[in-house]
Amino acid sequence: MRIFFSVGEPSGDLHGSNLIQELKRHDPDIECVGFGGPRMQEVGCKLLFDLTQFAVMFFVRVLLNLHKFFAFARQAERYFKDNEVDAVVLIDYPGFNWAIAKRARRHGIPVYYYGVPQLWAWAPWRIRKMRRNVSYALCKLPFEEKWYRDRGCDAKYVGHPFFDELVSHQADSTFIEAMQNGKGPLVTILPGSRTQEVESQLPWFLKAVEQIEERVPDVRFAVAAFKESQAEFAREQIAAADLNIEVYTSRTPELMQAADCCMACSGSVSLELMYYQKPTVVLYHMSKLLYKYAKFMVNVRYITLVNLIASSQPFVPLERDWHPDDPDGEDIPMPEYPTCTDKSAEIAGHVIQWLSDSESYDESVAQLSILSEMYGHPGASQRAAVFIMESLTGKTLTATKSAA
Repeated sequence: MRIFFSVGEPSGDLHGSNLIQELKRHDPDIECVGFGGPRMQEVGCKLLFDLTQFAVMFFVRVLLNLHKFFAFARQAERYFKDNEVDAVVLIDYPGFNWAIAKRARRHGIPVYYYGVPQLWAWAPWRIRKMRRNVSYALCKLPFEEKWYRDRGCDAKYVGHPFFDELVSHQADSTFIEAMQNGKGPLVTILPGSRTQEVESQLPWFLKAVEQIEERVPDVRFAVAAFKESQAEFAREQIAAADLNIEVYTSRTPELMQAADCCMACSGSVSLELMYYQKPTVVLYHMSKLLYKYAKFMVNVRYITLVNLIASSQPFVPLERDWHPDDPDGEDIPMPEYPTCTDKSAEIAGHVIQWLSDSESYDESVAQLSILSEMYGHPGASQRAAVFIMESLTGKTLTATKSAA
């Protein structure tokens, strides 16, 4: 059996490598080939090209390299024409992967989209491409299966591969213990993994820090930086604000686990915070123009994945911005502020409440604990592999029950 992969993001490379390993557990003779990254290559995928090197392009660079993407798509079609391919697996990277899906279907090859694009949030009209070119939508989030099925797609919820990586990560317990044993509560600041996010969010988090310190004198803060250049920017900002905050790189999981609560930029990090049951307030500060565009384009109730999972009506946008005192608002697990204005007082208010009111803190932890118990389970790679193998072979695998 031969399966063609198309993966363009580093995170997708990791998910793809885990999926390949699970597929090979069921059939060691499976041949995996296509576009991916070094992790997929390490587990036996024959790469036609390492597509992950294009993952962090700016828009202008993407335009300048469009001819390369067209060439890759043509290369894939030639491969489909000249080789017997039993299935195509796409992971994230929708712009390029739509082209691969179209060419695969043209050759009668079933297409599995593992980790479907979040069309429900920003591009629902693209569901036509999904219906036309994708055989099976393998969904990461629980509410996605119904959304895709209601729109004519064969969808299956398999879980988020993010949790597979969480349980496999070996945290530095000595570092965690040292951070937890410091004097006073610890608040971890997670300003994002992209440099633009860090530059946009961190100044507002630091403004909130000043307000928190006035009310909770013994509080400690730590910034989790994704890379050293971002850590240097954080240190410069902290020094300019005359604050005493430690900055760490490559310590994000440990700083989450050690924290009493967190302030975070919106993103998939919310799932990890849910898993660790950390009360968290979420910020996504943007320009006025981008804010207006987002309000017009986004078709969901919240920007935070954990809040969408918890919501009874995730696809009914709010008529006004969420506020904790709104009598018509939901009690969401993670207070969130997508904004173009100063929300530092609101952010500080949530942290102050958690650190000074044990009942409020315990309620937040309990809310996250329930969600983590319901949805924070590993096994997505195994469930996806079982689904793919069963649908291709028509045989029921003995591992199905343990993967469910």
